[in-house]
Amino acid sequence: MSFRDDNTADDGLRKPLLHTGSWYRMSSRQSSMMGSSAQILRESISIYLCVLIVALGPIQFGFTCGYSNPTQSEITSDLGLTISEFSIFGSLANVGAMVGAIASGQISEYIGRKGTLMIASIPNIIGWLAVSFATDISFLYMGRLLEGFGVGIISYVVPVYIAEISPKNMRGVLGSINQLSVTVGIMLVYLLGLFVSWRVLAVIGMLPCMVLIPGLFFIPESPRWLAKNGLNEDFETSLQVLRGFDTDISSEVNEIKKSVRSSTKKVTIRFSELKIRRYYYPLLVGIGLLALQQLSGINGVLFYSSNIFKSAGISSSKAATFGIGAIQVIVTGISASLVDKAGRRLLLIVSSSVMTASSLLVAMSFFLKEFTPENWHSFFAVSSLVGLVALVMAFGVGLGSIPWIIMSEILPVSIKSLGGSVATLANWFSAWIVTMTANLLLTWSKGGTFAIYALVSAFTVVFVRFWVPETKGKTLEEIQQSFR
Repeated sequence: MSFRDDNTADDGLRKPLLHTGSWYRMSSRQSSMMGSSAQILRESISIYLCVLIVALGPIQFGFTCGYSNPTQSEITSDLGLTISEFSIFGSLANVGAMVGAIASGQISEYIGRKGTLMIASIPNIIGWLAVSFATDISFLYMGRLLEGFGVGIISYVVPVYIAEISPKNMRGVLGSINQLSVTVGIMLVYLLGLFVSWRVLAVIGMLPCMVLIPGLFFIPESPRWLAKNGLNEDFETSLQVLRGFDTDISSEVNEIKKSVRSSTKKVTIRFSELKIRRYYYPLLVGIGLLALQQLSGINGVLFYSSNIFKSAGISSSKAATFGIGAIQVIVTGISASLVDKAGRRLLLIVSSSVMTASSLLVAMSFFLKEFTPENWHSFFAVSSLVGLVALVMAFGVGLGSIPWIIMSEILPVSIKSLGGSVATLANWFSAWIVTMTANLLLTWSKGGTFAIYALVSAFTVVFVRFWVPETKGKTLEEIQQSFR
């Protein structure tokens, strides 16, 4: 059944109620006069608006992750921190995110995706304020924990929301905007870190969430969440807004209702039932991909790339770090355009394979630099830079965005909140391990550190090859049915 508003004016533009989330709707007389390309644009603008607004969350995510990179020397100097104390500061975002990840699934099930994003924004803002006004290590640590808590919730809710509002033929490209926004946040913090102090940078860090909060009033709630909670009228309104007011949504409505009915027959499952394939298989795939994404060492590279470049003999280390951030944005954008064409599995295999080779190149560069004459050092500085750039590019092609897309696609409705929370927790726990150990491992052996990262990337290739299913071109209901 296609939802229509019989009270629509015959002419002119009309603003709907705030909760419907569409900027405008045009009269049927006008819409019949529009060309096909304009019609497609009008019907799609609502879903793009939704994705662009919630993408402020991942921008905040990236800004938080990248903040410790350009600020390390300033913060340690101003507050008299040791390397170990600053490493703790960097990793506390991951600790806070683990707590946020645990809470994210249940919160989003009870109050919806939009309300959860609003709740996540508040500790982010408070955390950045605490960091910007910190005079000692306690305020610095408290602010970092609060930022991490908010980011942990955002990292689960945004990909789930995007997957639930997207049509199947656009879900890959729209889902990739999540990781693209993370890379934009990282690039921005690297760029601004070249020009402003760490305190001003912390104040700027509040802005994405301060814009996100009012923006949430202009987008609809996830139609699948509304359907699951029995809000059928709101569910059809939300779906109609997202698909366009002249689109027949009856088939999609029936498919979602059928899926929801089968999942709500049994709202909770016992732990023993996780032995059933339709539950354990997607859960293990989600956890495995999100853990391997971080264990590949990408956060160690991004957080401490300035120091890595300095060790490799590159003088403009901060500028090189910004270059890495910019490259990551470009490659992730290219990946977003390919994910619905090439498929998830192919991009993951290519990404992990190139990451393996590039990590080995960096490892060999550092190993050989120690045993060669000084006139060879410039060559190995260049080869390590090439390896790091290739590593970041390869990560952006697949392993950066696709694990989040697949996690949001494959988990059954009945375990989505629990399974999503566990998978997100695995991601942040792995990120904490990498962030906490990266500085120590790099001090021990830079070549050895990247050799470890190469082994993890090689295992990721095997994991994807044998266990990860292809989800391209399928509805969420079809994907979950395939595990039965």
